[in-house]
Amino acid sequence: MKTALITGANRGIGFEISKQLAQKGFMVFLSARDNEKGNKAADELKKKGLNIEFLQMDVTDKESINNAAEKFREKSGNLDVLINNAAVLIDEGDITKLELDTFQQTLTTNTVGPYLVIKAFLPFMENGSRIINISSDSGSLRNMGSKTPAYSISKTALNAVTRQFAAVLKRKGIAINSVHPGWVRTDMGGLIAPRSLKKGAETPVWLAAEAPIELTGRYLYDKEEMEW
Repeated sequence: MKTALITGANRGIGFEISKQLAQKGFMVFLSARDNEKGNKAADELKKKGLNIEFLQMDVTDKESINNAAEKFREKSGNLDVLINNAAVLIDEGDITKLELDTFQQTLTTNTVGPYLVIKAFLPFMENGSRIINISSDSGSLRNMGSKTPAYSISKTALNAVTRQFAAVLKRKGIAINSVHPGWVRTDMGGLIAPRSLKKGAETPVWLAAEAPIELTGRYLYDKEEMEW
């Protein structure tokens, strides 16, 4: 049975990805910072007969990440798919109004967090494994404007983290991609967003279960490479 770990998976796109991968036969480790919310989400999917295990992890806390990796070792020890989904969008206004604390908190969660999670869980990955970083078109240099500067910069940096790991991991047969899921109806995206959760999860699930490993290092939207 293949295994997958999804961060920030107690709701939204992460929850939907967890459900879809479990439906495809994966053993899914649903990860979240909040124990109560994470267990509740995992229990909801377990009631559907899906193979789900909750794994508490705060991606802003290196000790929490390392503890989660040790718990994962006890439960499985082999990881086929890692999806870095946990993220925050907490800034408003343009960069001239951006507070340092907001900037640092955003980078810690959206960029440093995935970097630390990848480092902690790489020992469990081998030839054929996949890493998927949930990015955003807001991080595309081609399209970037003045809105949500901390979030946008953090996602640009996440794309660079993806490319750096891709260059090293290619020789080990481990693929890594950044994905723009589109504007999805989540707590972050809002109710007026045009995309469903199912559509937002489509490309990450495809990468996890079907896509050719040769796509490593690419930035994808709807299963197609996009410029960034």
